[in-house]
Amino acid sequence: MKKEIFEGKTLEEAKKLALETLNASEAEVIIIEKEVKKGLFSKKVEIEAITITELNKAIKDYLIFLIKGMGLTGNIETKTRDDILIFNVISSSNSVLIGRNGRTIDALQTLTSQMLATNLNYFYRFVVDVNDYKQKKKARLERLAKFSARDVARSGIALQLDPMNAYERRIIHSVLTNSRDVITESVGEEPNRAVVIKPKEVK
Repeated sequence: MKKEIFEGKTLEEAKKLALETLNASEAEVIIIEKEVKKGLFSKKVEIEAITITELNKAIKDYLIFLIKGMGLTGNIETKTRDDILIFNVISSSNSVLIGRNGRTIDALQTLTSQMLATNLNYFYRFVVDVNDYKQKKKARLERLAKFSARDVARSGIALQLDPMNAYERRIIHSVLTNSRDVITESVGEEPNRAVVIKPKEVK
C-alpha cells in the first residue's frame, strides 16, 4: 500500500504539501494525522497521505490475494451504491466465495478491514460482495420487513423473525424505523440474535 509521509510547520502546510505532491484534491486523498515533532525552537506536524485510487487498488489486490489463497480466481468490479463503495467479486466459483448464509463474504470483508486497520489505522467504509449477493439479499430482507410489519399491524401480535447477523438485522430495523404501526427490537444472544416486530402502542 503506497502511502507517503509529509511534514510541515502546521497541519495545513503539511496537507498542502501532500496535495501538491500527489497532484490531487482534498476529496481524492485520505490524510492521517501522525504526530507533532517538537524541536528546541520549533515544531513540525507529520501526516500520512494516500490517494483513494491507491487505497482502492490495495483493497482489490488484497481481495485477489485472498481468493487465490482459496485456490480460486475472480475479477473485481467496483461501484457505488448509497454513497458506499462496493467491491463486487465475479467468479466461476460464486457459491464457494459466498459461503453458507454469506459467511465467506463476511470473512473476506473482515480480513480486508483488518488489513486496512493494520496498515492504515483509518476507518474506510466499503462493502465486499460476490455477484451482488448482498444487494439481492438486502432486497429480500426489505420485502420481508414490509410484509411482516403489515401482518403485525393487522393482527396486533408481535412476530419474531429467524436469527440474523448484525448486518441483516440493521436492514430490518432501518426499513421499519419510521413505521407508524410497528416498532422493532433485537433479542437473544449471538449467533441466535433475532429481530422482533411489535405493534406500536396506541397513545
